[in-house]
Amino acid sequence: MIEITEHIALDSREIGETFIHAGGPGGQNVNKLSTAVQLRFDLAGSPSLPEDLRARARRLAGKRLTKEGEIVITARRFRTREQNRADALARLVALLQKAAERPIHRRPTRPGKAAKQRRLDAKTRRGRTKQLRGSYRGEI
Repeated sequence: MIEITEHIALDSREIGETFIHAGGPGGQNVNKLSTAVQLRFDLAGSPSLPEDLRARARRLAGKRLTKEGEIVITARRFRTREQNRADALARLVALLQKAAERPIHRRPTRPGKAAKQRRLDAKTRRGRTKQLRGSYRGEI
């Protein structure tokens, strides 16, 4: 079980991994070994996640979400398979943890009397400053 929050955990069987060639620098070794990992998680079909978390995760996943509702994370930062696996899993857990945070709804408020007065006083001061910048009317 992979813990997302204290109430939500994923079964490790819900996550699929495939190993691909990483590319980039590394000499001949890069062509022989498949060290990059492509992690796939079926967000739409996961029984472990509540619907509201799923909706927020869809929004956060962005281009990592496929049309079928799978999150695809590719990790190729490290030279070893194990480190890339851990990196991809950590990124998935971080995404789901961020989606688990419920947004705080802002209650609309109005400015108080003192705030309105401060705003009007500042406008008056600014207007006086600009008025003093008028053109010079004296003779040369």
